[in-house]
Amino acid sequence: MPEDTNPGDPANSTLATAIYTKLRGEILYGTLAAGAKINIRALCERFDVGFSPVREALNRLLNQNLLQQTDRRGFTVAPVSVEELEDITRARCMINEAALRASIKDGSIAWEEDILLSLHRLLRTPRDDGGPGPSQWTVAHKRFHSSLLSACGSTWVLTYCDQLFEATERYRLLAIAAGGQRGDADEEHRAIMQATIDRKADEAVQLLTRHFQKTQEQMRDLIGAQR
Repeated sequence: MPEDTNPGDPANSTLATAIYTKLRGEILYGTLAAGAKINIRALCERFDVGFSPVREALNRLLNQNLLQQTDRRGFTVAPVSVEELEDITRARCMINEAALRASIKDGSIAWEEDILLSLHRLLRTPRDDGGPGPSQWTVAHKRFHSSLLSACGSTWVLTYCDQLFEATERYRLLAIAAGGQRGDADEEHRAIMQATIDRKADEAVQLLTRHFQKTQEQMRDLIGAQR
């Protein structure tokens, strides 16, 4: 393991970002299971770095509620629960509503075209979950939902929406592992798209909110049964 470097070194931040990205993906996609202990020395050896970039990466994950920390036990992967899933969904509905309404108000023709293209790609992409990272369908699904909100005019809002999407993704993959799959999502996506480009804000928000809630209901039932 190399010697530790200055925490303020830009190279250190670059290493921390790479480690953070890798570990974040492993948590979201189940390689690192809920409750798993994080061995900092083992991570230093794995990534061939000093303590500073590993600590920085773990603190970023802690701030995103993907890790927990206790004085004596160090870091562990955050647990999952029905209560957290419901909280994530409430927050997602609230912030996506604001972003979608703003996008419908200010979105351009190019924004409409981007939504249509992203939906076309989503519908043409087969579901291929099960690997250690994001599937092609997951990428297309995220791209569609991001396109709906992309004209809201706020980088911060889009960042929060992105974080909530990926927090939900952790639960979606758990639900798939328990044998679940949404069969009606394509029609819901089409309806959301149509109401959005027709600039029917109330209808679009209602459809998007119900889409999130139905996903939550399925995840909650499957995860509850699994546990």
